[in-house]
Amino acid sequence: MSLFAVFAIVTATVIAMEMIAWASHKYIMHGWGWAWHRDHHEPHDKALEKNDLFGIVGAGMSISMFALGSPMIMGGKAWEAGTWIGLGVLFYGIIYTLIHDGLVHQRYFKYVPRRGYAKRLVQAHKLHHATIGKEGGVSFGFVFARDPAKLKAELQAQRVAGAAPVRDPATG
Repeated sequence: MSLFAVFAIVTATVIAMEMIAWASHKYIMHGWGWAWHRDHHEPHDKALEKNDLFGIVGAGMSISMFALGSPMIMGGKAWEAGTWIGLGVLFYGIIYTLIHDGLVHQRYFKYVPRRGYAKRLVQAHKLHHATIGKEGGVSFGFVFARDPAKLKAELQAQRVAGAAPVRDPATG
């Protein structure tokens, strides 16, 4: 496989993972998987959350793809692209961990961006956490953030329609 093909597969996988993360967050985490995700939306002082189990699921996806691409495991049936897809899933997991857990939720380091795209990511995610419970909400992605002004308007429309109970900004 050419270096260009490897780069294309890894890059396409990282992009696809953001789309998978968006759909998983909206329809699984805020749907039937809410039992694992709920504590992520509630104040707590624990180092780990049930929500972290979703990271283990992602790691399992990556490991599975590495296994499919491995001649040591699959022998002559190894699918080379599996290795590069597994690497793309791994890279997305690292990006997610640094941006979502690190930058947005400050689990690993303390840094509050004052401008640029990093500030936009933090604002979009804070707007996502503005709702109480699993209903409604905005900005279900993790790496690509929509314009916070548009998200605020969408959240306000949900609040007015009764589709999303919104937290009081004074109480968090």
